Amino acid sequence: MQPLSQLFLSIGGILLLGLFTDVLGRRTLLPRVTLLLIFGILIGPEAMNLIPRIVLENFEAIANIALLMVGFLLGGKLTRKTLSRSARQVICISISAALATSFMVILGLYLLGVSLASAILLGYIAAATAPAATVETVAESKSRGRFANNLLSIVALDDAWALILFSIGVAIVSTMNASQLAFSSLIQAIHEIGGAILIGAVIGFPAAYLTGRIKAGQPMLTEALGLVFLCGGLSLWLEVSFLIAAMTMGAVITNLAKHHNYPFHAIEGVEWPFMVVFFILAGASLQFDYLQYLGLIGLAYILLRVLGKVIGAALGSQCGHADKLTRKWMGLALLPQAGAAMGMALVAANQFPEYRQMLLTITIGSTVVFELIGPVLTRLALARTSRA
Repeated sequence: MQPLSQLFLSIGGILLLGLFTDVLGRRTLLPRVTLLLIFGILIGPEAMNLIPRIVLENFEAIANIALLMVGFLLGGKLTRKTLSRSARQVICISISAALATSFMVILGLYLLGVSLASAILLGYIAAATAPAATVETVAESKSRGRFANNLLSIVALDDAWALILFSIGVAIVSTMNASQLAFSSLIQAIHEIGGAILIGAVIGFPAAYLTGRIKAGQPMLTEALGLVFLCGGLSLWLEVSFLIAAMTMGAVITNLAKHHNYPFHAIEGVEWPFMVVFFILAGASLQFDYLQYLGLIGLAYILLRVLGKVIGAALGSQCGHADKLTRKWMGLALLPQAGAAMGMALVAANQFPEYRQMLLTITIGSTVVFELIGPVLTRLALARTSRA
């Protein structure tokens, strides 16, 4: 069979499987994200091996498109109206959850005998949360309350805090190893985050005033997709965070485009098909071989990350004067972990090859766990706080 026909047949089958998952998700307690991941595992190389290699080889492009749309829509949640009501809560919880998670993982692993350098790197990797799984779970639950809005805003800021903390961790480990990477890693972090914000703003400002003019107040799907792909292409070309760039662009447009009636609805209609392919292929890409190597340290990492998110979110909620339901459930809603953590682990493994095996084994193994149980706990938190 020709590679192109394999690609078309596979994507067609995956999309139809997504429809079945949608129906099944309404009749079970499992969120669609977890179901899609499970189906991906079943038809992937770890089980039935039904997905052609050409499809898995193009997973990165599909994943980047899906994450670009997620970033754009997350940015759209960062409106003046939303932030004016809960800016203190969002900032306090997002920073506290990230810092507490890193601290708990670093301290716990070090006390268990893990080298300080490895513990530092794993601790800062643990701070990251998966935006795609969180956004999809919120969308599926149709939650529109304060808790759901704050969750999306916190996740929108999460990648930025995680990148900053990880860069600090790399700098600390570089200094401990007497290498020359400390200063360069901080410069790289400034370039990646600052450059992303700049690209998002440069595209977002003119787009806020120019879009929605052909059909008054209603930006066309062509405009929305054009902006998303332009932002993603420039970000990848200049080697900055395309997720943060897309979020920045979305935030700029939603706050400045006063003539728009609904600036982000245009893209929501095409987001789901990409998400279906993204999560099924993500499930197919999960490597269960790593689970058998987790051991005590891996299990400790998972438990410490859960404790860090729960305690950090509770402390941040108290600092931000959030309600009791937010203090109780926000930490569990922040457990999904995927691409950002994997990317950080790969960067750290390349810069510090002596820690490569431990970093990749624990990060990949724990990602399997958090990708499967994280959305379930997020959905549970949304259900319990639906009136918040």
